[in-house]
Amino acid sequence: MDLTLTISLILGYFALLFVISWLTGRKATEQTFFSADRSSPWYLVAFGMIGASLSGVTFLSVPGAVGGGQWAYLQIVMGNVLGYVAIAYILMPLYYRLNLTSIYGYLEQRYGDRSYKTGSILFLVSRVIGASLRLYLVSLVLQLVVCDPLGIPFEATVLISIALIYLYTFRGGIKTVVWTDTLQTFCMLLGAGIAVYVISSKLELDAGGLIQTLSESEYTQAFFWDWGPTNNFFKMLSTGFFISIVMTGLDQDMMQKNLTCRTLKDAQKNILVFSGVFFLANILFLSLGALLYIYGTETGVLHALTDNCTLELLNPQTGEWVCYSKTDQLFPLLARDYLGTFAGIVFILAVIAAAYSSADSALTALTTSFCVDLLGFEKRDDEDRKQQLRRLIHLGFAFVLFLVILVFAWINDEAVIWFIFRMAGYTYGPLLGLYAFGLYSKVDVPDQAIPWICLGSPLLTYLIQLISPSLLGYTFGFELLILNGALTMLGLWIAGKMK
Repeated sequence: MDLTLTISLILGYFALLFVISWLTGRKATEQTFFSADRSSPWYLVAFGMIGASLSGVTFLSVPGAVGGGQWAYLQIVMGNVLGYVAIAYILMPLYYRLNLTSIYGYLEQRYGDRSYKTGSILFLVSRVIGASLRLYLVSLVLQLVVCDPLGIPFEATVLISIALIYLYTFRGGIKTVVWTDTLQTFCMLLGAGIAVYVISSKLELDAGGLIQTLSESEYTQAFFWDWGPTNNFFKMLSTGFFISIVMTGLDQDMMQKNLTCRTLKDAQKNILVFSGVFFLANILFLSLGALLYIYGTETGVLHALTDNCTLELLNPQTGEWVCYSKTDQLFPLLARDYLGTFAGIVFILAVIAAAYSSADSALTALTTSFCVDLLGFEKRDDEDRKQQLRRLIHLGFAFVLFLVILVFAWINDEAVIWFIFRMAGYTYGPLLGLYAFGLYSKVDVPDQAIPWICLGSPLLTYLIQLISPSLLGYTFGFELLILNGALTMLGLWIAGKMK
């Protein structure tokens, strides 16, 4: 790829983000930062949420994972859509009725102050991990394609990425994010569509040939009925359902955008439209993944899933085979070396857009949750002091993300999307239990017991996961989230009865 042209386009893209930031933040108040003054058009929120939900993880990890998992991920996506419908008609009416800025305010009203802060802390831990993993992935791509040729170390790449996010969100907050996410989602979907077109052209496939090639490919098996493996249809469908409930409906990051809509009806329309586009977008990324593997094997530049490494790709400069440990690297490597300059540049812009649409909203939501839930900003009148604190906290979370990314770069050795789902099972499980028990049970639970229950249920879940293969002959996959939530609900019921 032309490095000078690539860098110029990246700088132009960020210049556009800063223009949007200036326009949306020039008259911003503290309330604008947290709620966008509840004036966001629902269709902008719906479209922008696609980018925040998919992120750079979907853009890189989903296509790469097709090599070993085929289209099994589609089963999770189907469950996601069912979960979004439940969010629209169960959780959204609750949040609007209580007029919440932070959705964890419900826990205070249902259980008490300790539960409220416990829910907020669970979100903070979950979102720091998730946002860090997403930024880590895109930082690897930037390092591979842009920064390595310039001699820039990985740590500097990460620092620059986070600094840019901080600079264009620190003033306008969620109002800026709603608009920048719209631009970023458009760039991400356009990039994926162009990649499909370029690969189809190289394989000399028209629209009919593309559909036929995908339908006949070994990579597009979507449904798996064997009960034992983790990719079983019912396991993944139920996991997808609950994943969307917790990672969207019980996540301040995603719900903060929805709560900026003018009315409950607008927010529900937003969720339903978003779920339809979300499904189609994932079909696009899964198709892209199958095409990448088909292209690589038919042209002889790819050996997939060998005994010694995950991917073997032919280096066009040296003519030697190179072993790679992560399937996430397939798309960027083919885009850089084989798909041509245009496709390579479009890929870079699209993956940046995908990653930043998730990371900027995460940083804003982390700041909101900390300020509103833990520092009680809505009960304070010292506006100048609140602004100083909020900006300091915003900067602090940016630094935390930087540190966690470096740690993850040191320890990770698997596809990022699967790691995120496994971690969600531990960190979001107690939130699922708290909300489900609160909504569907009238048992009064001692507030002081809830932090201990939310600490104990993930630990017990981990122990059950360890012993279940040998003791029960059953291996838990992503349904750890359901188990964790159920154990939390059991603990709440026992504590309520003991009281």
